[in-house]
Amino acid sequence: MSVPVIHTIAELRTIATGWRRSGATIAVVPTMGALHEGHLSLVRAALHRADRVVVTLFVNPKQFNSAADLAAYPRTEKEDAAKLASLGAHLLYVPGVAEMYPAGFTTTVSVSRIGEGLCGAFRPGHFDGVATVVAKLFLQTGADVAIFGEKDFQQLQLVRRMVQDLDIPIAILPCGTVREADGLALSSRNVRLSPAERAVAPKLASVLQETAQRLAKGHPLLPTLGQARAAILSAGYREIEYLELRDEADLQPMTRLDRPARLLAAAWLGDTRLIDNVRTSPA
Repeated sequence: MSVPVIHTIAELRTIATGWRRSGATIAVVPTMGALHEGHLSLVRAALHRADRVVVTLFVNPKQFNSAADLAAYPRTEKEDAAKLASLGAHLLYVPGVAEMYPAGFTTTVSVSRIGEGLCGAFRPGHFDGVATVVAKLFLQTGADVAIFGEKDFQQLQLVRRMVQDLDIPIAILPCGTVREADGLALSSRNVRLSPAERAVAPKLASVLQETAQRLAKGHPLLPTLGQARAAILSAGYREIEYLELRDEADLQPMTRLDRPARLLAAAWLGDTRLIDNVRTSPA
């Protein structure tokens, strides 16, 4: 059994229109491919939520700040299709760049505030690329629900804000971060880690968890974050882009833990940039 693979908006809309006419609900799982268990958990959630599931695979050039990073991003369409077929996904949509951004394309969707700071501060234009392509995928699929993982928490909140602000008729369903047994958040970029770096990588998650627990017990914010930074660097990470406490609802900076929050971090291990986040709240 295989999953049907299509490449054009016209094909997608024809299939989706037929589904809707039959009364079926549609879920979409946007991805850039190189599927791992984290992605597959989103597909399983989609299959439980809707009658038909479309997985999109598009390595979006507008999300990348480096041509080298874009070129190095893993592309495993054949393997991805096999994984989706084993789960029972109904359609794999793999548009080309010219299909998504035809000649003369000039429109950008930008979400201010939530897209600023954190990853937005270090990857200028990244979230404009995310918002633009996600808006297009929502319109192309006409899906009733979209599934996103919480590992990219800023992205999740940005998509929620965009949908609310633009009155896009789609529900956003978040799913928790999937981790390896040692705590490392699953990511397509993990394959770039050397064996030595892979051994160090879980320290980011463990420090975040320990720091979240300390904050929940009332430890002061700035000294606690300083200790967390030192622990991450001493473990072998070469640079910390950010380690911040943000309001869980709107991602605004917090000076103390007085409401539900997310502790978010991005750090470089060798030549690989890893992100992670954990939830925390006052005890």
